[in-house]
Amino acid sequence: MNVWVLLQGFGLGASMIIPIGAQNAYVLNQGIKRNHHLTTATICSVCDVLFISLGIFGGGALLASNEVLLFTVTIGGILFLLFYGCMSLKSARQNTQPEQQHTQTIPHGRRAVILGALAVTVLNPHLYLDTVVILGSIGGQFEGSDRIAFAVGTILASFVWFYSLSVGAAKLAPTLSKPKVKAGIDIAVAAMMFFIAGHLITELWSNYVIK
Repeated sequence: MNVWVLLQGFGLGASMIIPIGAQNAYVLNQGIKRNHHLTTATICSVCDVLFISLGIFGGGALLASNEVLLFTVTIGGILFLLFYGCMSLKSARQNTQPEQQHTQTIPHGRRAVILGALAVTVLNPHLYLDTVVILGSIGGQFEGSDRIAFAVGTILASFVWFYSLSVGAAKLAPTLSKPKVKAGIDIAVAAMMFFIAGHLITELWSNYVIK
């Protein structure tokens, strides 16, 4: 296996996964709550394995070549990101109101946590753009064992990041769970969601309106 190609995949995969997104926000929040956070990290990582593999081994080219499907996925991604951003702002507002702070610490059962992790993954079209389209189109340029090495690198990046984020958030929970800190995190997440949504809107405008 070509180690250089594997490292390329790891680096590119990390650059796609590390920026704050719906998945990262959910993993971070579950880590802060110490509520089945390792289960959350596992589900997000396994889902990334499926999407990355689908993209690199053929699905990325299919999605990228289908303008209607790509347009639909992009619109869905914009709506999802705007919704998640609004929910983060709502959470930030609640964290600044003492009478509502106790509602933020109510733990959810394993089933609810699993369904939440699947929702921010499977129902997040922006994830398809990152993993299936972008990583898929780049990984699809490699042949044979190099393609496998690239896929392994991107998958390793996903596991390393999600488990690091989950464990790190759990260890720093006493600090990160403070209302003002939590509100700051929610505001930062909302800002990033709106930024990514704006970027997708700009791309749609340039690709379908100006063109």
